Amino acid sequence: MESDKLYYRIGEASRILDVKPSTLRFWEKEFPQIKPKRKHGERFYTEEDLKLFKKIKFLVHEEKYTIEGAKRKLRQASKKIADKQELLEALKNMRSELKELKKRL
Repeated sequence: MESDKLYYRIGEASRILDVKPSTLRFWEKEFPQIKPKRKHGERFYTEEDLKLFKKIKFLVHEEKYTIEGAKRKLRQASKKIADKQELLEALKNMRSELKELKKRL
């Protein structure tokens, strides 16, 4: 997800993460680590915020943790989560590529 952008508006972040803006606002309230910059009432998220959102999404959507469980897990094993998340994303990308190859055959 590395980009030259310094900040992402909530609409951009929600598209990148494939969640609704209301979900991002909710997670922002629940996870104090997320502190977007604000200008004229508009939120601006950094690349680090997006990485944290990805971890939260992984825990809640893929691993089926509750919000409280995700909070505990983030405090305990941030590195393990990132590794597992990256592995899952790599496998999903590989699956996608294999489907494309299958179509071409």
